[in-house]
Amino acid sequence: MTAALVDPANLRILIVNDDGVHAPGIERMEAFAHELSDDVWIVAPEYDQSGTGHSLTLVDPIRIRQLGGKRFAVRGTPTDCVVMARNQIMRDALPTLVLSGVNRGLNAAEDVTYSGTIAGAMEATLLGIPAICLSQAFRNRNDVKWQTAERYGPDLLARLIAHGWPVGTFLNVNFPPVDPDEVKGVKITCQGQRGQSSLQITDRIDARGFPYYWLHLDHEKAAYPEDTDLAALDAGYISVTPLQLDLTNHAAIDSLHAALA
Repeated sequence: MTAALVDPANLRILIVNDDGVHAPGIERMEAFAHELSDDVWIVAPEYDQSGTGHSLTLVDPIRIRQLGGKRFAVRGTPTDCVVMARNQIMRDALPTLVLSGVNRGLNAAEDVTYSGTIAGAMEATLLGIPAICLSQAFRNRNDVKWQTAERYGPDLLARLIAHGWPVGTFLNVNFPPVDPDEVKGVKITCQGQRGQSSLQITDRIDARGFPYYWLHLDHEKAAYPEDTDLAALDAGYISVTPLQLDLTNHAAIDSLHAALA
């Protein structure tokens, strides 16, 4: 059942991301947020934290640097940023909404298990704060269609906030890698799965003769089920996927009970 989790008239917005506090996507998110509220805070990683997932810093100190006003850089992960905002920076007046992104690149299918953008929204949800994450897909990393997110982001956020969503759920929004006029609409989707995902390793030698390695993912193109985020993005639609914290496969519980009885 949908719950009215956010009061549109009383928004105190926290913005996080995983691309870093100076990333171009966070500037777009700040612009979106200011169309919704005058009370906007940014608490984002000092450096790029892409691919860190839902990791929490436990073995190193976390340092905070105030960049001015309501803008802070955290020497840590997106999860650290939400925790530090909730329990330290904004502890006297807590955020009522967390916006994570806008990420440079899509966060769909199994990407959600790696993504720091997703993790920021996930941590907020764990702390009882409603959250939405936004990502702009691209085909060419030197030509990211930020204008697509810019055109559709503010209105989409306003509509989602006005409607609300269930407790324990956060919303994953992906904009397709097309120009704004080519967007076909918005689809509510489920999390897809790529045909094949393989981790590739590129090995190199540094100037002193020592080996080092780069990891990257190569995804094989496939035909995706129509109701998935991947299919929607491929077809030029904005994808909105409700994700939940509960990872339990409830359908498997009865059969496992029978197996272990």
